Amino acid sequence: MAEAVVTRFAPSPTGYLHIGGARTALFNWLFARGRGGTFLLRIEDTDRARSTPEATRAIMEGLAWLGLDHDGEAISQFERADRHAEVANQLLAQGKAYKCFATQEEIQAFRDAAKAEGRSTLFRSPWRDADPDSHPDLPFVIRIKAPQDGATVIRDRVQGDVTIRNDQLDDMVLLRSAGTPVYMLAVAVDDHDMGVTHVIRGDDHLNNAARQMMIYDAMGWPLPVYAHIPLIHGPDGKKLSKRHGALGAEEYQKIGYPAAGMRNYLARLGWSHGDDEFFSDAQAQEWFDLTGIGKSPARFDFKKLENICGQHIAASDNAALLHELNAFLTATGQTPFTTDKNALMLAGMSCLKERAKTFPELIDKAAFILNDRPIIPDEKSAVHLNDVSRSILLELTPHLRNARWERDTLEALAMQFAESHDMKFGKLAGPLRAALAGRNATPSVFDMLMVLGRDESIARLQEAGTGGH
Repeated sequence: MAEAVVTRFAPSPTGYLHIGGARTALFNWLFARGRGGTFLLRIEDTDRARSTPEATRAIMEGLAWLGLDHDGEAISQFERADRHAEVANQLLAQGKAYKCFATQEEIQAFRDAAKAEGRSTLFRSPWRDADPDSHPDLPFVIRIKAPQDGATVIRDRVQGDVTIRNDQLDDMVLLRSAGTPVYMLAVAVDDHDMGVTHVIRGDDHLNNAARQMMIYDAMGWPLPVYAHIPLIHGPDGKKLSKRHGALGAEEYQKIGYPAAGMRNYLARLGWSHGDDEFFSDAQAQEWFDLTGIGKSPARFDFKKLENICGQHIAASDNAALLHELNAFLTATGQTPFTTDKNALMLAGMSCLKERAKTFPELIDKAAFILNDRPIIPDEKSAVHLNDVSRSILLELTPHLRNARWERDTLEALAMQFAESHDMKFGKLAGPLRAALAGRNATPSVFDMLMVLGRDESIARLQEAGTGGH
């Protein structure tokens, strides 16, 4: 039977959830969820000077917004420091690590001399094979005994086999002189203890794999599968940065992108399944595999993101979309819709969600629902409300009041009314839009009449026809 898949996302809480980190989390989530596996979250908070509770909260909120749920409690790396130290001491006891008493000044002197002589500046400690009886009573670090010949091969599912000569690896420090574990040790021990089977992370960690593999090999632990994914670049091909609009996940939420659209777009950023651009979570989980990840950096494209998001808004369940709209309002410090407005928004969602790429666009289209009487027409629509058009609206109103309130009936009535006044319906549509919504760009007049209902529609037409009197 195949081994159960366990993946992890391991961010450092020193800032917001960067979009590159969000994609790494997504890839791990998709890989685990598509195989009935486990997706774990580890907060790498060993850098106490830079780690903050606010950053941890921002990461958690970003993952929650994206819908990337993790299994079990989030693990704090800092809280596992004793376990990391235990492994270092175990390697020391087994002769696979050693105490190094070299001072920073001695290490620097070694490097300066090596540089002057044209040798490798990789530090070679004189304490590696020293007799323990010769150890002074001084502060020391614990270093691992790195292999000194041959090569380390990282069998990477994305990058292929990556070979690093062992004479390029130094005897890495495991425990500092204060007894605190280094990051490389913590990561290897945590991944092993958490049962991580697949390490899927950015390719800026590729060189780290060789150093972490030393710990696995020394401890006799089975290696995880490595998959180092290329970083995300901006449209200009340079590493994604703030000037490209590289924002935290919560900023994308505040811009008004739907989470499903964001997941879809991020999944396609560096991974592909044939020519499929638009897909559901279920399809992404079924299709996602490591062989579909490209070796080249992906380029972030806001136009493509908006296009995908528009398709997801259009395809969304109306009630779920309304729920996410209210969450967007809360996230941006706005007041969620009232019960009455929620009911109207739900009734109108089918005509609102077409061609809206973001939530602000959708809300803008819903102005006819969200604005209360008196409807004040904007400058462009006010031109449609002259004395002639007002009188036409007042003449039309009784016909609408007595009609069956069904779309086909209302449409036929309006067309007939326009014809009887020797005008095309387009001439009547302008005043109707101005009266019902106070603007020119709106959903169909008949969609608005159906959503607003008989009483509210008549009241708005009456108001517009009488000039608000």
